[in-house]
Amino acid sequence: MTGASAPYEGLATTFDTAAELYERARPGYPDELFPDLAEVAGLASGARVLEIGAGTGQATRGLLARGWRVVALEPGHELARVARRVLAGRGELEVVETAFERWEPAADERFDLVLAATSWHWLDPEVAFVRAAELLRPGGTLAIVATEHVSPEGGDEFLDQMERLYDEVGMGDGQGGPKPPGAVADPDVDAMVASGRFETPVVHRYVWSADYTADEYVALLSTYSGHIAASESQRGRVFAGVRELIGARPSGTVRKHYLTMLQTAQRR
Repeated sequence: MTGASAPYEGLATTFDTAAELYERARPGYPDELFPDLAEVAGLASGARVLEIGAGTGQATRGLLARGWRVVALEPGHELARVARRVLAGRGELEVVETAFERWEPAADERFDLVLAATSWHWLDPEVAFVRAAELLRPGGTLAIVATEHVSPEGGDEFLDQMERLYDEVGMGDGQGGPKPPGAVADPDVDAMVASGRFETPVVHRYVWSADYTADEYVALLSTYSGHIAASESQRGRVFAGVRELIGARPSGTVRKHYLTMLQTAQRR
């Protein structure tokens, strides 16, 4: 995404260089998320939804499946192209190739829901909350979906092993690896309240997992902005380490746990 500080024009633009792989490798969202979103936002079939940073439509599919009419903003040319192809025929959808902060809606156009699924952190917060509130009808809902890699009790030790590998190649984040789900705070709730534009947020949290072969896990990592931006040498060492670690397992797979947080608040 882009804004006053133009974050999308930096690291976030890397996603557009891997659009087809992004579509194949990126997971979607928990099935329960969309019924929960419909209930908390009070939305029926035909609701008008503005999606921010749609990528290739991982969340858009769930919106269209509920019969909602979606305008999906995606600033990446290749991501938008793939989204139009894979979402064709799924429902009433307009994919607009633009950043949220730069989009010019029709006069007086308002939405029942503004949704950002794993994309809000790319926005300029000085602009994003104000703009979202302006684009919502009175009582409309802002939904921010955030996803974190987590390590629940009894989870796969693979991610801890990977953290050591990242440290060795200079790609560590200094956070010590994934946290237990209960130790992860809802990242946008305080800012929603502080904006003064929304009522008290409601949060739904989902812990879920996916299994990956070595090839699938390397493909997934290849869609992460930090890995795309890393040096060829760093990527090569990380990917070789992944193949070695997973290849040594009898199952030939790794189980990755995610925490998805659905943070919603009504416009005042």
